[in-house]
Amino acid sequence: MPASRPSKPAILIARAIFPEVMDKLARHFEVEANPADALWPRAELARRLQGKQGVFTTGGERIDAALLAQCPGLRICANMAVGYNNFDLPAMTAAGVLGTNAPGVLTETTADLGFALLMAAARRVAEGEHYLRAGRWDRWAYDILVGQDVHGSTLGILGMGRIGQAIARRGALGFGMKVIYHNRSRLPAEAEAEVSARYVGKDELLRTADHVVLVVPYSPASHHAIGAAELALMKPTATLVNIARGGIVDDAALAAALRAGRIAAAGLDVFEGEPQVHPDLLACANVVLTPHIGSATVPTRKAMAHLAADNLIGYLVHGQPLTPLNPEVMGRA
Repeated sequence: MPASRPSKPAILIARAIFPEVMDKLARHFEVEANPADALWPRAELARRLQGKQGVFTTGGERIDAALLAQCPGLRICANMAVGYNNFDLPAMTAAGVLGTNAPGVLTETTADLGFALLMAAARRVAEGEHYLRAGRWDRWAYDILVGQDVHGSTLGILGMGRIGQAIARRGALGFGMKVIYHNRSRLPAEAEAEVSARYVGKDELLRTADHVVLVVPYSPASHHAIGAAELALMKPTATLVNIARGGIVDDAALAAALRAGRIAAAGLDVFEGEPQVHPDLLACANVVLTPHIGSATVPTRKAMAHLAADNLIGYLVHGQPLTPLNPEVMGRA
């Protein structure tokens, strides 16, 4: 009798993805997909993970000790995102489950949106569009929707990783901005010199910058890193941009600062408790709001999906993922 072919590993794709990525995964795995793009409750996610060795996640699926206890066969969770605050990484490591993310491929696209929000907030673009659409534009006046300059101003960046440095390049080289930054660790001198960036303390950055961009990863330590006290340090003419993660900014405190004119404007792509948005922010005219679309271009989203797929294939088929978050689990029996 001919030898039976070994069965393929089974994986779950938690959300709808590009058909070509689905086809790629189907060549290597028994795939359970989610073409309806349903938002599964935790119990349903756990049920569907039974018998699966891998899962393709998109940032909204919480992987923690309680879920892992129900899924003893799970070996890898591959996030189609650079952030992984949906992963309880210590719990995954304790359970011997590898986590991977998608760094690098979304850097420039996310930086583009961050700079777009900075400019839209500083120049009051959203307010101007609403003003025009409401039929209120009937004459010229010296003070209609005047905002703040971007060129030649001071750009403050909190978090100087890949995306932070891409924002710095756009500001320094494209708009002649003076760049200051704060980070957990200082950059090498050559990286600072590339964009004439100057390392400063967090309080000095908030007091000095005309435009503050947040690009720090979310963790318990960075929760509400920008709250009422930090906003009070900023210039009343300053703008704040958050393209990092919801929860880094105290959204209620930000709404109060915007209403009171303690800062001039804000641009936000991420929110606490998203997709819900704090109602006080929705009531503010001087904030530009986008629905977490920092990486939302077709080429970038495809690159993210392919990297997540390649991590699943790399680990479950070849034993070598591309971007492991906790590689220490790989040597376990």
